Amino acid sequence: MNIGDKVRLLRAKEQGVVSRFLPGDMIEIEIEDGFRIPVMRSELVPVSPLEADRLLRTSTFAPQKTAEPKAPTILSNQGIYLAFMPVNDREYTLHLINNTDWEFAYVLGEESAGISGGVQFRGLHSGLLKPKSQQKMNDLYAHASFENWPTFVVQGLWFRAGKSSLRQPLVKRFKARATTFFKNKTTAPVINLPGFLTQLDAESDLPQPTAPASNRPAQPKPTIIHAEDLKAEMLKPKSDPDSVSIERPTSVVDLHIENLLPKGAGNRNPAELLKLQLDTFEKTLENAIASGMSDITFIHGVGSGSLRTELHKRLGQHPNVKFFEDAQKQKFGYGATKVTLK
Repeated sequence: MNIGDKVRLLRAKEQGVVSRFLPGDMIEIEIEDGFRIPVMRSELVPVSPLEADRLLRTSTFAPQKTAEPKAPTILSNQGIYLAFMPVNDREYTLHLINNTDWEFAYVLGEESAGISGGVQFRGLHSGLLKPKSQQKMNDLYAHASFENWPTFVVQGLWFRAGKSSLRQPLVKRFKARATTFFKNKTTAPVINLPGFLTQLDAESDLPQPTAPASNRPAQPKPTIIHAEDLKAEMLKPKSDPDSVSIERPTSVVDLHIENLLPKGAGNRNPAELLKLQLDTFEKTLENAIASGMSDITFIHGVGSGSLRTELHKRLGQHPNVKFFEDAQKQKFGYGATKVTLK
């Protein structure tokens, strides 16, 4: 084995050329990537001249062709048309055209004024338009009655197999107007014949009428708000919607039945009459407290004493009563109670 000989490692894949001999039966070889490594002589095997010649040759490979990236598919998302195709100089046929890359499930109909008012709908056709296809309707539309043509209504759903963005349903109304209709004569897509077209899914479409003009309600006029008026309204003190008007009672309240029922007690029994007196007392007392009165006198009479006893019982339990006492005897006798409020 001499310097310059081609060798191969027994226990590895590296191959190289002997560059020098080292002490201890070691040999330095230069491997293919330019590095020099020391190896035991017993770990090297000489390479035959034929094999060495093959190793020295530079391998040539046919250049690989780089696959050119495919251009992304551009979908046609818009292109739903109503096309009026002239049959002759007097009549037109109606076509619905789908010039998109989506399937289009549709309902096509007419809206017109009903006999008894309102709007009447008449279905013309329904179906599924495949991409780049069209459907001809059966009706003919006369040029002479152009002004009486109905409002055409198209409702549709979009479909495309696989992943795609969800599209909103299409609902469009079209009313032919002479000022614009006859200006839109062009070659109809898919049909490839001249006709009068209107695109239903163009983003620049003007709002379509929702009903024949004769049946549309008048639009309300916009309200003009001035900044000064708005500011003044905001600064107004707000009234409490839950507030209740309190009627301030007189300082002396007569609870006698003849005062509460001037027309007589009728068929009421004593229990009903007592309840009426107590209800009147409760309501009057609460109004006196709510209106800020300092005191109030109730005339209850002497009688059996049941009304006086019940009044005193309730006054003794009321949290807003400071104290109560018999009113002026010289004025009311023992038939009145004066209540002092907190």
